[in-house]
Amino acid sequence: MQDLLPDWVAVEVAGEADYTAELLPAEAAGLSPRAVESRRREFTAGRSCARRALGRLGVHGHPLVPSENRAPLWPDGTTGSITHTGGYCAAAVALRKDVRAIGIDAERRTVLPTNVRGAICLPEELAWCDRRGDEDWWPAVHFSAKEVVYKLWSPLVGTWLDFLDARLTIDIATQSFEAEILPEKLRKSPGAPSHFRGRFHTAPDLVRSAGVSTA
Repeated sequence: MQDLLPDWVAVEVAGEADYTAELLPAEAAGLSPRAVESRRREFTAGRSCARRALGRLGVHGHPLVPSENRAPLWPDGTTGSITHTGGYCAAAVALRKDVRAIGIDAERRTVLPTNVRGAICLPEELAWCDRRGDEDWWPAVHFSAKEVVYKLWSPLVGTWLDFLDARLTIDIATQSFEAEILPEKLRKSPGAPSHFRGRFHTAPDLVRSAGVSTA
């Protein structure tokens, strides 16, 4: 994930030991006792990676408890993002003096069902994907990139952003994207950013996306 972010963002990708690491007491209390084993492993790996990344910024021993929307509450003066998908987990953190928000996301590079595509992509985005020939996994890239956009929007604006509230322009050559927030959403969110930018990478089995907001 570091290849998609500035050098001053601390990134940690989970190894096998992170999935069974020890949670801090406050973190363990934030995990539902009804959580299934896969959820426990993902939660644990995310917290383990995030605390290790914070340590690289000089912040040690701070529990990362979930907020009401399940995003971690980051220590004062820092911000970050966690992502996990089957077999992959990463965390990225930075100092607030350098960045206002970070978004990272990883998804399996799969062919999404038609109904899911329609819930993620605007008609023009679906048309763009349809022109990609037999590369029928591009909606998964839209999904990952829009997850990043939401993770940037949420801490800055504090409201929900739907997949269909943002229009993506993808540049395959530079492996980058720009998200334009649609006017009707901006009318309901005075002062909110109208554009976000990020980068992505596709591998045979994994899509990774990331972005930062400094303004």
